[in-house]
Amino acid sequence: MKILHTIADVRDELKKARTAHKTIGFVPTMGYLHQGHLSLMERARQENDVVVISIFVNPTQFGQGEDLDSYPRDFERDSQLAETVGVDLLFAPPAQEMYPEGYTTYVEAEGSITGLLCGRSRPGHFKGVTTIVSKLFNIVMPDRAYFGQKDAQQVAVIQQMVRDLDFDIDIIPCPIIREEDGLALSSRNTYLTPQGRKEAVVLSQSLFRAKEMIESGEEDASKIRAFIIENIRSAKEADIDYIEIVNARTLQKIEKVQGDVLIALAVKIGKTRLIDNIRMEV
Repeated sequence: MKILHTIADVRDELKKARTAHKTIGFVPTMGYLHQGHLSLMERARQENDVVVISIFVNPTQFGQGEDLDSYPRDFERDSQLAETVGVDLLFAPPAQEMYPEGYTTYVEAEGSITGLLCGRSRPGHFKGVTTIVSKLFNIVMPDRAYFGQKDAQQVAVIQQMVRDLDFDIDIIPCPIIREEDGLALSSRNTYLTPQGRKEAVVLSQSLFRAKEMIESGEEDASKIRAFIIENIRSAKEADIDYIEIVNARTLQKIEKVQGDVLIALAVKIGKTRLIDNIRMEV
Protein backbone atom coordinates (compact mmCIF):
# COMPACT_ATOMS: atom_id res chain seq x y z
CA MET A 1 0.00 0.00 0.00
CA LYS A 2 1.29 3.43 -0.95
CA ILE A 3 0.78 6.37 1.40
CA LEU A 4 0.76 9.75 -0.34
CA HIS A 5 0.30 13.23 1.08
CA THR A 6 0.07 15.57 -1.92
CA ILE A 7 -2.50 16.06 -4.65
CA ALA A 8 0.18 15.98 -7.34
CA ASP A 9 1.50 12.60 -6.19
CA VAL A 10 -1.98 11.07 -6.08
CA ARG A 11 -2.78 12.31 -9.57
CA ASP A 12 0.49 10.99 -10.95
CA GLU A 13 -0.05 7.59 -9.36
CA LEU A 14 -3.65 7.20 -10.50
CA LYS A 15 -2.90 8.41 -14.01
CA LYS A 16 -1.01 5.14 -14.45
CA ALA A 17 -4.08 3.14 -13.41
CA ARG A 18 -6.39 5.01 -15.77
CA THR A 19 -3.92 4.64 -18.65
CA ALA A 20 -4.01 0.88 -18.02
CA HIS A 21 -7.86 1.04 -18.10
CA LYS A 22 -8.13 -0.03 -14.46
CA THR A 23 -11.23 0.81 -12.45
CA ILE A 24 -10.81 2.89 -9.30
CA GLY A 25 -12.89 2.53 -6.15
CA PHE A 26 -12.70 5.30 -3.54
CA VAL A 27 -13.59 5.46 0.16
CA PRO A 28 -13.27 8.92 1.76
CA THR A 29 -12.90 8.84 5.56
CA MET A 30 -11.91 11.01 8.50
CA GLY A 31 -9.87 8.18 9.95
CA TYR A 32 -10.07 6.37 13.29
CA LEU A 33 -11.24 3.42 11.25
CA HIS A 34 -13.67 0.80 12.49
CA GLN A 35 -15.34 -2.20 10.88
CA GLY A 36 -17.90 0.03 9.21
CA HIS A 37 -15.15 1.80 7.27
CA LEU A 38 -13.41 -1.48 6.53
CA SER A 39 -16.61 -2.95 5.11
CA LEU A 40 -16.66 -0.13 2.54
CA MET A 41 -13.07 -0.87 1.59
CA GLU A 42 -13.79 -4.58 1.30
CA ARG A 43 -16.71 -3.82 -1.03
CA ALA A 44 -14.48 -1.52 -3.08
CA ARG A 45 -11.85 -4.27 -3.25
CA GLN A 46 -14.41 -6.71 -4.65
CA GLU A 47 -15.62 -4.33 -7.36
CA ASN A 48 -12.52 -2.45 -8.56
CA ASP A 49 -8.97 -2.96 -9.80
CA VAL A 50 -7.54 -0.20 -7.61
CA VAL A 51 -8.77 0.84 -4.15
CA VAL A 52 -8.04 4.33 -2.84
CA ILE A 53 -8.98 5.75 0.55
CA SER A 54 -8.48 9.17 2.04
CA ILE A 55 -7.95 10.06 5.68
CA PHE A 56 -8.63 13.73 6.30
CA VAL A 57 -10.34 15.34 9.28
CA ASN A 58 -12.04 18.09 7.31
CA PRO A 59 -12.13 21.34 9.29
CA THR A 60 -14.82 22.98 7.14
CA GLN A 61 -17.52 20.53 8.22
CA PHE A 62 -17.08 21.19 11.93
CA GLY A 63 -19.02 24.06 13.48
CA GLN A 64 -18.04 26.33 16.34
CA GLY A 65 -17.85 24.36 19.57
CA GLU A 66 -17.78 20.98 17.81
CA ASP A 67 -15.11 18.33 18.29
CA LEU A 68 -12.55 19.15 15.56
CA ASP A 69 -9.61 19.36 17.95
CA SER A 70 -10.63 16.31 19.99
CA TYR A 71 -11.80 14.15 17.08
CA PRO A 72 -10.05 10.77 17.54
CA ARG A 73 -6.97 10.19 15.41
CA ASP A 74 -4.59 7.22 15.09
CA PHE A 75 -2.93 7.26 11.69
CA GLU A 76 -0.55 4.35 12.31
CA ARG A 77 -3.40 2.07 13.35
CA ASP A 78 -5.56 3.28 10.47
CA SER A 79 -2.89 2.62 7.86
CA GLN A 80 -2.31 -0.89 9.20
CA LEU A 81 -6.04 -1.67 9.09
CA ALA A 82 -6.39 -0.29 5.57
CA GLU A 83 -3.56 -2.49 4.36
CA THR A 84 -5.17 -5.62 5.83
CA VAL A 85 -8.26 -5.19 3.62
CA GLY A 86 -6.30 -4.63 0.42
CA VAL A 87 -6.20 -0.85 0.01
CA ASP A 88 -3.73 0.14 -2.70
CA LEU A 89 -3.36 3.86 -2.02
CA LEU A 90 -3.96 5.93 1.10
CA PHE A 91 -4.19 9.69 0.59
CA ALA A 92 -3.54 11.60 3.82
CA PRO A 93 -3.14 15.29 3.04
CA PRO A 94 -2.36 18.00 5.59
CA ALA A 95 -4.99 20.71 5.94
CA GLN A 96 -2.91 23.24 4.00
CA GLU A 97 -2.78 20.87 1.01
CA MET A 98 -6.57 20.87 0.73
CA TYR A 99 -7.15 24.46 1.85
CA PRO A 100 -4.08 26.50 0.94
CA GLU A 101 -3.69 30.15 1.85
CA GLY A 102 -6.17 32.25 -0.09
CA TYR A 103 -8.68 29.44 -0.55
CA THR A 104 -12.17 30.92 -1.18
CA THR A 105 -14.25 28.43 -3.24
CA TYR A 106 -16.98 26.22 -1.75
CA VAL A 107 -19.65 23.84 -3.03
CA GLU A 108 -23.07 24.03 -1.40
CA ALA A 109 -26.30 22.09 -1.85
CA GLU A 110 -29.41 24.13 -1.10
CA GLY A 111 -32.96 23.34 -0.05
CA SER A 112 -34.50 20.77 2.26
CA ILE A 113 -31.89 18.13 1.51
CA THR A 114 -29.41 20.08 3.66
CA GLY A 115 -31.81 22.24 5.65
CA LEU A 116 -33.39 19.43 7.67
CA LEU A 117 -32.05 16.72 10.01
CA CYS A 118 -28.36 17.29 10.75
CA GLY A 119 -28.28 20.36 8.53
CA ARG A 120 -30.75 22.14 10.78
CA SER A 121 -28.69 21.68 13.95
CA ARG A 122 -25.27 21.89 12.28
CA PRO A 123 -25.42 24.92 9.96
CA GLY A 124 -22.60 24.92 7.43
CA HIS A 125 -21.80 21.26 8.00
CA PHE A 126 -22.89 20.02 4.58
CA LYS A 127 -21.22 22.94 2.82
CA GLY A 128 -17.99 21.54 4.24
CA VAL A 129 -18.94 17.98 3.25
CA THR A 130 -19.83 18.78 -0.36
CA THR A 131 -16.76 20.97 -0.76
CA ILE A 132 -14.27 18.37 0.46
CA VAL A 133 -15.95 15.47 -1.32
CA SER A 134 -16.04 17.34 -4.63
CA LYS A 135 -12.35 18.20 -4.22
CA LEU A 136 -11.49 14.58 -3.46
CA PHE A 137 -13.54 13.39 -6.44
CA ASN A 138 -11.63 15.76 -8.70
CA ILE A 139 -8.30 14.54 -7.32
CA VAL A 140 -8.98 10.79 -7.34
CA MET A 141 -11.43 10.66 -10.28
CA PRO A 142 -12.86 7.30 -9.16
CA ASP A 143 -15.30 5.13 -11.05
CA ARG A 144 -17.14 4.31 -7.83
CA ALA A 145 -17.24 5.90 -4.38
CA TYR A 146 -18.48 4.12 -1.26
CA PHE A 147 -20.34 5.66 1.67
CA GLY A 148 -21.94 4.18 4.76
CA GLN A 149 -25.71 4.38 5.11
CA LYS A 150 -25.33 5.39 8.77
CA ASP A 151 -24.75 8.91 7.45
CA ALA A 152 -27.94 8.74 5.41
CA GLN A 153 -28.28 12.47 4.90
CA GLN A 154 -24.68 12.70 3.74
CA VAL A 155 -25.33 9.94 1.20
CA ALA A 156 -28.43 11.73 -0.11
CA VAL A 157 -26.60 15.07 -0.33
CA ILE A 158 -23.65 13.55 -2.20
CA GLN A 159 -25.94 11.68 -4.59
CA GLN A 160 -27.72 14.98 -5.30
CA MET A 161 -24.39 16.77 -5.82
CA VAL A 162 -23.19 14.08 -8.22
CA ARG A 163 -26.40 14.39 -10.24
CA ASP A 164 -26.40 18.18 -10.25
CA LEU A 165 -22.71 18.66 -11.10
CA ASP A 166 -22.48 15.75 -13.56
CA PHE A 167 -19.74 13.82 -11.81
CA ASP A 168 -19.17 10.59 -13.75
CA ILE A 169 -19.05 8.53 -10.55
CA ASP A 170 -21.30 5.78 -9.19
CA ILE A 171 -22.18 6.42 -5.55
CA ILE A 172 -22.49 3.10 -3.70
CA PRO A 173 -24.34 3.28 -0.34
CA CYS A 174 -23.38 0.40 1.96
CA PRO A 175 -25.26 -1.08 4.94
CA ILE A 176 -24.81 0.11 8.51
CA ILE A 177 -22.44 -2.09 10.52
CA ARG A 178 -23.54 -2.58 14.11
CA GLU A 179 -22.22 -3.92 17.38
CA GLU A 180 -23.73 -7.18 18.61
CA ASP A 181 -26.25 -5.24 20.72
CA GLY A 182 -27.31 -3.11 17.75
CA LEU A 183 -25.40 0.13 18.34
CA ALA A 184 -24.24 1.57 15.01
CA LEU A 185 -20.47 1.70 14.74
CA SER A 186 -19.07 5.23 14.93
CA SER A 187 -15.71 6.80 15.67
CA ARG A 188 -17.53 8.93 18.26
CA ASN A 189 -18.59 5.85 20.25
CA THR A 190 -15.19 6.12 21.95
CA TYR A 191 -16.46 9.26 23.71
CA LEU A 192 -19.21 7.36 25.54
CA THR A 193 -18.92 6.70 29.26
CA PRO A 194 -19.59 3.11 30.40
CA GLN A 195 -23.11 4.15 31.47
CA GLY A 196 -23.64 6.09 28.26
CA ARG A 197 -22.58 3.07 26.22
CA LYS A 198 -25.25 0.98 27.94
CA GLU A 199 -27.92 3.59 27.30
CA ALA A 200 -26.90 4.28 23.68
CA VAL A 201 -28.42 1.00 22.52
CA VAL A 202 -31.86 2.61 22.98
CA LEU A 203 -31.35 4.32 19.61
CA SER A 204 -31.19 1.17 17.51
CA GLN A 205 -33.76 -0.59 19.67
CA SER A 206 -36.21 2.24 19.03
CA LEU A 207 -35.60 2.11 15.28
CA PHE A 208 -36.02 -1.65 15.13
CA ARG A 209 -39.30 -1.47 17.06
CA ALA A 210 -40.52 1.33 14.78
CA LYS A 211 -39.79 -0.91 11.81
CA GLU A 212 -41.87 -3.66 13.44
CA MET A 213 -44.74 -1.19 13.89
CA ILE A 214 -44.65 -0.36 10.18
CA GLU A 215 -44.45 -4.01 9.20
CA SER A 216 -47.50 -4.63 11.38
CA GLY A 217 -49.47 -2.05 9.42
CA GLU A 218 -48.93 1.28 11.17
CA GLU A 219 -48.87 4.09 8.57
CA ASP A 220 -49.18 7.21 10.72
CA ALA A 221 -45.71 8.80 10.86
CA SER A 222 -46.64 10.97 13.84
CA LYS A 223 -47.57 7.92 15.94
CA ILE A 224 -44.32 6.14 15.05
CA ARG A 225 -42.30 9.26 15.82
CA ALA A 226 -44.07 9.73 19.15
CA PHE A 227 -43.25 6.13 20.09
CA ILE A 228 -39.56 6.62 19.29
CA ILE A 229 -39.41 9.84 21.32
CA GLU A 230 -41.02 8.21 24.34
CA ASN A 231 -38.76 5.17 24.13
CA ILE A 232 -35.54 7.19 23.84
CA ARG A 233 -36.53 9.51 26.68
CA SER A 234 -36.51 6.46 28.96
CA ALA A 235 -32.70 6.65 28.84
CA LYS A 236 -31.51 9.07 31.53
CA GLU A 237 -28.58 10.48 29.54
CA ALA A 238 -30.48 10.89 26.26
CA ASP A 239 -31.05 14.39 24.87
CA ILE A 240 -32.90 14.31 21.53
CA ASP A 241 -31.67 16.56 18.72
CA TYR A 242 -34.13 15.29 16.13
CA ILE A 243 -36.27 12.29 15.21
CA GLU A 244 -37.80 12.48 11.75
CA ILE A 245 -39.58 10.23 9.27
CA VAL A 246 -38.88 11.39 5.73
CA ASN A 247 -38.74 10.41 2.09
CA ALA A 248 -35.37 8.73 1.73
CA ARG A 249 -34.37 10.58 -1.45
CA THR A 250 -35.71 14.11 -0.91
CA LEU A 251 -35.57 14.06 2.93
CA GLN A 252 -38.95 15.81 2.98
CA LYS A 253 -41.12 14.96 5.99
CA ILE A 254 -43.99 12.58 5.34
CA GLU A 255 -47.27 12.10 7.17
CA LYS A 256 -48.10 8.65 5.79
CA VAL A 257 -45.45 5.94 5.78
CA GLN A 258 -45.22 4.77 2.20
CA GLY A 259 -42.63 4.42 -0.55
CA ASP A 260 -38.92 4.76 0.19
CA VAL A 261 -38.88 5.74 3.86
CA LEU A 262 -36.05 6.88 6.11
CA ILE A 263 -36.42 7.06 9.89
CA ALA A 264 -33.49 9.15 11.08
CA LEU A 265 -32.43 10.41 14.48
CA ALA A 266 -29.69 12.28 16.27
CA VAL A 267 -29.41 12.02 20.03
CA LYS A 268 -26.85 13.16 22.55
CA ILE A 269 -25.94 10.49 25.06
CA GLY A 270 -24.24 12.55 27.72
CA LYS A 271 -21.97 14.83 25.69
CA THR A 272 -21.71 12.48 22.70
CA ARG A 273 -23.90 13.17 19.68
CA LEU A 274 -24.85 9.96 17.85
CA ILE A 275 -26.84 9.44 14.67
CA ASP A 276 -28.64 6.37 13.40
CA ASN A 277 -31.36 5.50 10.93
CA ILE A 278 -33.27 2.75 9.26
CA ARG A 279 -34.44 2.75 5.64
CA MET A 280 -37.23 0.61 4.27
CA GLU A 281 -39.50 0.30 1.26
CA VAL A 282 -43.17 0.29 2.27
